[in-house]
This record gives sequence, structure tokens and C-alpha cells, in this order.
Amino acid sequence: MVDYHAANNQSLYSAGGQQIYMEQENDWDRDLLLDPAWEKQQRKTFTAWCNSHLRKAGTQIDNIEEDFRDGLKLMLLLEVISGERLPKPERGKMRVHKINNVNKALDFIASKGVKLVSIGAEGTNSAHQTLYSLLTCFFSHTVFLFLHSWKDGLAFNALIHRHRPELIDYDKLRKDDPVTNLNNAFEVAERYLDIPKMLDAEDIVGTLRPDEKAIMTYVSCFYHAFSGAQKAETAANRICKVLAVNQENEHLMEDYEKLASDLLEWIRRTIPWLENRAPEKTMTEMQQKLEDFGDYRRVHKPPKVQEKCQLEINFNTLQTKLRLSNRPAFMPSEGRMVFFALSLLDHLAEKFRQKAAIHESWTDGKEAMLTQKDYETASLSEIKALLKKHEAFESDLAAHQDRVEQIAAIAQELNELDYYDSPSVNARCQKICEQWDALGSLTQSRRESLERTEKQLESIDELYLEYAKRAAPFNNWMEGAMEALQDMFIVHNIEEIQGLITAHDQFKSTLPEANKEREAIQAIQAEVQKIAQYNGIKLVGNNPYTTITPQSIDKKWEKVQQLVPQRDQALQEELARQQSNDHLRRQFANQANMIGPWIQNKMEEIGRISIEMNGTLEDQLTHLRQYEQSIIEYKPNIDQLEGDHQLIQEALIFDNKYTAYTMEHLRVGWEQLLTTIARTINEIENQILTRDAKGISQEQLHEYRTSFNHFDKKRTGIMDSDDFRALLISTGNSLGDAEFGRIMGIVDPNNSGAVTFQAFIDFMSRETTDTDTADQVIASFKILAGDKNYITAEELRRELPPDQAEYCIARMAPYTGPDAVPCALDYMSFSTALYGESDL
Repeated sequence: MVDYHAANNQSLYSAGGQQIYMEQENDWDRDLLLDPAWEKQQRKTFTAWCNSHLRKAGTQIDNIEEDFRDGLKLMLLLEVISGERLPKPERGKMRVHKINNVNKALDFIASKGVKLVSIGAEGTNSAHQTLYSLLTCFFSHTVFLFLHSWKDGLAFNALIHRHRPELIDYDKLRKDDPVTNLNNAFEVAERYLDIPKMLDAEDIVGTLRPDEKAIMTYVSCFYHAFSGAQKAETAANRICKVLAVNQENEHLMEDYEKLASDLLEWIRRTIPWLENRAPEKTMTEMQQKLEDFGDYRRVHKPPKVQEKCQLEINFNTLQTKLRLSNRPAFMPSEGRMVFFALSLLDHLAEKFRQKAAIHESWTDGKEAMLTQKDYETASLSEIKALLKKHEAFESDLAAHQDRVEQIAAIAQELNELDYYDSPSVNARCQKICEQWDALGSLTQSRRESLERTEKQLESIDELYLEYAKRAAPFNNWMEGAMEALQDMFIVHNIEEIQGLITAHDQFKSTLPEANKEREAIQAIQAEVQKIAQYNGIKLVGNNPYTTITPQSIDKKWEKVQQLVPQRDQALQEELARQQSNDHLRRQFANQANMIGPWIQNKMEEIGRISIEMNGTLEDQLTHLRQYEQSIIEYKPNIDQLEGDHQLIQEALIFDNKYTAYTMEHLRVGWEQLLTTIARTINEIENQILTRDAKGISQEQLHEYRTSFNHFDKKRTGIMDSDDFRALLISTGNSLGDAEFGRIMGIVDPNNSGAVTFQAFIDFMSRETTDTDTADQVIASFKILAGDKNYITAEELRRELPPDQAEYCIARMAPYTGPDAVPCALDYMSFSTALYGESDL
């Protein structure tokens, strides 16, 4: 539909129009201006006229004397009528701000040729008298020029040509032949548009002031003829726009869910492998395990880190688009979270069953052992053996106390997590605890019985006892020596191997004294044999106090003698290997000490780039992508260092005193560098999306960034609430606590106490952005449906493009209202669902 006032701006403010207007003004009945009833009617008419234009800007007024007082809606009205932009208004609440805004409106009206007499923002009249006089003058001037603009006939022809260009050859019309122009328009309107001829061309051309009511009545016929088609076209365009946004967002959601599912599945498979701590049986198997882990760090993990970064970028972009299109935030599927929660419970339950089974296996037969009466027929040596054995059992029993406590703790955790099979878990745990208490009582009872029996026996073989006392520590010393001499030692540097060589030399120096102890122990055994033979005693069995025989002592001593030179040779070979390893350390350190500072420097440069304002956002985006490419081109240096690190890993080197950088540290730094540049690029892309969606100019965005950087005292890209309040005050906002709290709720919905630049520009552009709403979409569908409460598939296919029509048909619920017809569809619930306002 044509905006008749805007279409006639040029004539509305022309100098000639002003002259005619002033001539006609002298003929008007000035007595009407003194009539209160007439003034009340005119005020009502002016208010309705103003609202007919202000509604195009999404607002209205109730009191013409009060609502224009601060000048904001007055300036907006003039922009709608003229189609031009007025100077930027002042948003402050003080009187000086209101006066300045009204003066800007008056200056604009005066610049268009409207003479203002005794009208000013600070004149002697009251504010409402000033505004009333101003709009009386402006309204009357507009009405007169509206009527005068139809006299040459071109406007009527242009109106028809705008909606039905095939009916009028507008280029052949001449401004100096108004009668021909008017008759052509009247005849075409009557023949093709079914608009009866109400005016006579000669009467219009020959009259200085055409009949106001006749022209407005005739023009309204054109409005009704064209408004229906225009409304349908507008409604269809709005619906197409909304559906296109929803379709794109759905594709983004599907892509996010697919990438997230794949990444979570990889994590689920990888975690058990990483948690495997089972020791390998051979060095070869351990070396293979180390190589597999190296492959995981170098080959498998880096792409997954990139996927995680990309997933975060996709999520941020999707949330930005949803926010800009007035859609609810995207909530990822909770199915995977439930799956992992159940997996955790199953893992915990399996852990309980394993520990319970191990404990139950250990306790099997223990009650029978503790209740036997073998001590009643035992000898003294057997009693002592039984006591030693019982002490060992008590030690073992104490060691199992931790397992019982772990089982109880796991059962408690399963109860707290509401495990579905908690009753059976609790029953099993209760049984274990009760059995444990019984074992404790039986253990104490058996000890008391053994000690009581021991006191009843008086004879003891001192020589066996002495032998056992000295043989046991010496046997332990030899076993420890053999273990140490055969130990597959692992050293990490030259100093450690030299320390082992020194310790080995010290051990060799103790061998003469050890041999003397061995001979003394063997002499005790020889004395036992001598006494037994002398007294005719038949020794039955071995020494009751020890299983260590003289033969085993000699055999182990001989083994120690063989292992000493073998140890000498192994230590010397390791010394040579450590010297080679030291060379590998230096080689790795030289490269790492260059790469580490390079990564740190690049991280700092990215931080500076993210808060600088060099060129447009597109320029910054191009610069960042070039910067990202230069970082990627540095990758061969990382790969070379990985090669050096692989040599170190293969050599089983686990420390490096020549550098503070580890490969893990550098890998994390490199991955963080790639992630940071990717996130920075994504932030610029989201700023471009916001700028384009909100209609923010490059100058405005530059102004926003300059203001933000000025108040970002710490230069982190994030402001706290105090700095943000200072920023808002600097832009002309007068903030009370309630208003500032409301704004913080918008820019910081999570109450983190921080405001990002993205949230700041979202807020600055929020108030002036024309976003679609559910009510607007419902109104558009209602037009397509012919004012019905439902719509049919046929009507959707007729009014919308095929893909969007089918999109609606597939998702609209059947209409169930009292006026429903077969196959009626509910466009209202569908529209609210687009904005997250229903459960559809």
C-alpha cells in the first residue's frame, strides 16, 4: 500500500506549496479556533493522525500535550512522515535534553518551509500549548498539500501503476495535460479495478481548492482495492522469512548434535583405555604400551581437540543466531548425560561386586580355621609356630580392614545415587560387615587360647631359637642383596647411575663381614647336631622356628657371589646409555626453549588484536585469518620437536634439566593457541552477524568498541559491573539502581558479574531493532487464511514457496476449534512454537 504522505514529500515542502498554503490560510474560519468543542475534536483528530504514522514505527501516543514533551516521539513522527533521518536524539531525562530534542524537531520543520510564529521549546507559552500550536500548523499544512497534489492526475496514475503496472504506460503521461491524465486514471480504475468514477477531471483542474471529502473518498477506494493484496504479500514475505530462519537453525542444531554425539562416543571408548593401569609382564609389552600412548597424544587426541573447539564455535554461532532471531536458546540433548550417569552407576555397582567377591573369596574357610582345636595336641615348637602363623593372620586381617571400609563406602554412594538395585547391595554389604565382626571375635578368642597353651609348656630348644633368630635376618639380607643385584634399575640421568655405582661399591665392601655372619650361623647348626649326636637325640623334622636350612643359606650365598660381577657390567653399560641420553636432552631443550616463548608471544599478540580496532570487522577478520595461517605454517617446528621427543620417549627419558618446557606443556600451549585464534575469529564473525542483523553501522560499532576499550581498565575484553555502569553513564543514560539492575539482567543473565563486548553491543542495539514476534507471525497467517482461525494446506501452497509451505504443513497440528473444518490446521500454536512459547 502506498504511503500517500511519504509519496508527496517533495510537493509537501516545496516553496510553491508554502505560498498557496499561506494564501488559503487567510480564507479559513478563524472563529473555529476559539470554540472549545472544535478544539477538543481537533485534538482527538490530531492524535489519531499522529498514531496512524507512529504505528509504522511500533509506538503510539495517548496525550498529544504530554507524550511529545521530551521531543523523542515528535522527532520519530517527523522521520516517518518525511522519510528522512533527523539528528540523533538525546536520551537523557533532564529538562535540557528534552528542550534540545524539541528544538531539533522545530529546526527540521522550519527547514521544510513551514513558518513557525511564536513557537519554541522554551517560549512563553506552556509546553503543551507550544506542541499543540506546532502540530495544528503542521497538520493543516499537510492536509492542504495532500489535496493539492492530486490535481495534475499523475498521482492517480502512479497509484495504479504501482500495483498494476500493466494497466498504465506512465512514461507517456505529461504533467502539463492534467485533464488527460485524470480521465485516463478514472477510466482505467472503472474498467479494471471496479472503482466507479466519482470525480470530474474539469472540476478538479478548474478549482483552486478541490473538494476535500470527494478526493479522500475516491482515494480510499484505491486503498481498499489494493490493501488486501498488499497485506497478503506482506504476510507471505514475513512467514517466508521466519520459516527460513527456523529451517537454517534446525540444520545447525542437527549438525551440532551429530558432532557432539560422535565426540562423546569417542570419549566413552577412550576413557576405559586410559584408565587401564594393569602392569605389563615384559619390557617389550611395556614399551609397546608407551608407544601406543605416544600415538594417542600425537595422532588421535589433536583432531579431537579441534573437534571440541569446533563444537564450541558451532554452539556459540547457533546461540547468537537464535538470540538475534528472537528464538529460545538451544538446549542440547540430555540423553547422553543420562547415558553417562547410568554408565557411572553401573561402573560403581560392578566395582562393588568385584571388591565384595574378592573379600568373600578371602574369608572363605577363615571361620573354620579360627575355630579348630589343633593347639590342644601340639608341641611347644608347634605352638610357637601356630602363634607366629596367627600373628601373620592378624596382620593380614588388619590389611583387609580397608577393603571392608571401601565396600561399605561404595554401597553408601550407590544408595545416595539412588541405584535401582540398592536393596541387594545393602543386604550383601550387611552380610560382609556381620561376618567381619564375627572374624574379629574369633581371632581374639584363638589368640587367647594359644597364649594360654604356650604358658603350659616349659621346654624350649635354645639353639634352634638362636639359629632362627640369626638365620632369618641374614636370609632376608641375602634375598634383598640378590633382588638388588638383579633389579632392572631405571635411571634418568648420569648423576643417578653414578649414585648406583657408588652404592654398589659400598655393598661390595660389606661382603667380608657378611661371610663371617654366615659362618657363625652354620656353627650354631653344627652345635645342634653335635649335642643331638652326643645325647642320642633323634631330630624329627626341621627347625620348628624357621624353614631356613643351612643348605639354602649356602646356596644363596653362592648366588650372591655370582651376581656381583654381573651387576658391575650392567652398571657400566647403563652409564654409557645415560651419556647418550644427556645428548638427546640437550637437543630437545634447544628447540623447546625457542618454541615455548614463541607460543607465549603469539598468545599475547592475539589478546592485543582482540581488543584493537584496526579497520572494519571484515578487515579484522581477514587479518586474523592471515594471522591464523602464519601460526599453522609454524606447525613443522612442532612436528620436528615431536620427533625429538619421540627419540627421548624411546630412550625412556623422563626429565630434562636443560629446559623448563615439556612436550605436554608445549602441546597444550599449541592447542590453546589454535583454539584461541579460532575463538577470536568466531567472536568477530558473531559481531558481523550482530551488526548485520541489528543494522549497526561501522561507525557505531567503532564507537561501541572505543567506549568499551576505554572502560575496560584491565584490558581483558571483559568489564565488571562498576566499569559497565560508568560506560552507560558516559553515553547519556541516567541510571537508578532498579534500571541498572534490569540492564545487568539482560547483559549478564548468569550473574557472573562480567559484561562481554558481544553482550554490550547486543544491549546497545536491542531497543531499536525491528525483530519479528509470535504475534506478528500469527497476524500474517490470519491474513493468508482470510481472517479465519485456521488455515488449509491448499491456502499454504497457494501463498508460500513450495518448500516452506510443506515445512508448515508437516509441523502444524490439526485445528480443533468449534469452527474447524476437515483438514484445518492450527497456525496459532505453530507460530508460538517457533518462538519457544508452546510445547508443540
